[in-house]
Amino acid sequence: MVTPTCQACGDRDQVIAALQQQVADLQLQVRDLQARLGTNASNSSLPPSANPPGAPKPVQKKPTGRKRGAQPKHPPKNRLRLPPERLQHVIPLVPTACARCHQPLPAQAEPDDPPPTWHQVAELPRTAAVVTEFQGHYRTCPCCAHLNHHPIPADLKADAFGPRLAATLAYLRGSQHVSTRGLEEITETLFDVPVSLGTVGTLAEEVSQALAPAHAQAQQAVQQAPLKNVDETSWKLGGQLCWLWTAVTATVACFVVHACRGLAGLQALLGETILGLVGSDRWSAYHALPPSQRQLCWAHLKRDFQKCVDRGGPAQAVGEAGLAIVEAVFERWHRFRGGGLTREELKEALKPLVQSLRELLRLGRACADAKVARFCANVQKLELAVWQFAVVEGMEPTNNAAERALRRGVLWRKRSFGSQSVGGCRLVERLLTVVGTLRLQRKPVLPYLVEAVCAHRAGLPIPNLI
Repeated sequence: MVTPTCQACGDRDQVIAALQQQVADLQLQVRDLQARLGTNASNSSLPPSANPPGAPKPVQKKPTGRKRGAQPKHPPKNRLRLPPERLQHVIPLVPTACARCHQPLPAQAEPDDPPPTWHQVAELPRTAAVVTEFQGHYRTCPCCAHLNHHPIPADLKADAFGPRLAATLAYLRGSQHVSTRGLEEITETLFDVPVSLGTVGTLAEEVSQALAPAHAQAQQAVQQAPLKNVDETSWKLGGQLCWLWTAVTATVACFVVHACRGLAGLQALLGETILGLVGSDRWSAYHALPPSQRQLCWAHLKRDFQKCVDRGGPAQAVGEAGLAIVEAVFERWHRFRGGGLTREELKEALKPLVQSLRELLRLGRACADAKVARFCANVQKLELAVWQFAVVEGMEPTNNAAERALRRGVLWRKRSFGSQSVGGCRLVERLLTVVGTLRLQRKPVLPYLVEAVCAHRAGLPIPNLI
């Protein structure tokens, strides 16, 4: 027979239950706040330069005991002798008298004489720009006294700065991220040409228009590429938040500034219908793609598992097991990259890790830490996207290619605070695309920019970027 509880006991039990729930909620809140305080480059996308004071120190390599500098049997890195066509001056130093008998020596070398030794000295010429002045002269006719004038042709008056100067300023802006005022100072100090800020902006706009076809060509190439890595970072347009997107293949890097970080931004970069296999992080915009069309970044997974470890409590065990799997995956991948494993051997070596990760995620879904359980459930849904690198030739397990390309945009943003106009955003897209693509192709940047500006001014097609 069940003894009925009194009203006071019932109220007491309800208060105790409510207090216990409140304590549990507060403990979870404290854990979340501690996790946020512990956010650093090892467990999030925070760059190392923004690490808080209490963040773990970077991994220090153990001293090898060897001296600094070149090591024994290290191939020498000698200066290359520039070919004759690169020399502006050759100064022969010819002995005139014998050092032993002091007799005069012939001016011309004998057939058996060794070739001369050499030493080349590189020096910058005076960097003042070459300024050409066109003069439209007047002449009075001796017969009728009519004053005749030869006007300066309109095509000559159209530009006050040559294509090489305009391309050089664009190179400094797009490659070295020099500010507008910095370009003004460089033009006046190094090139000895007075210029205004407005003129620097006008030249930048001209270069931007010249590179528009190259940007379209690069965007079409990444959209049709079977493999690509994609990433995004914040940008500013007139102080308003927007996003700089990039897609990178083995030979092409394309950038797009868009107002949206979601699917609309991704489609602005890769088109309405996204083709090929996309390597990325777990940002929600990429969830529009099926797992069979994605490769998740293992470097991001490593940081996620480290974040679980740093949360402590029930999350720690999940994080430690995940980090062990990540370490094993990279160990096998590096052996494959180094030639120690074939593709088939790589797939066989990863099979136990596939099962281990699957089991870990299954157990992690029941973790008492709700955030960890949600993380495991999300990764479990994308299991196919975790292992694409093992079967698809050319796909990497990390998104490092896109992050390296995007780093130049980050540095530009930090120096310039973004763009002040839509035209400025187009300039950023096109310069980053051209510079990034030419570097991937190991081609010089400045000659291409010069040719593009020359073709644009002449109304001709610019050189192909791809």
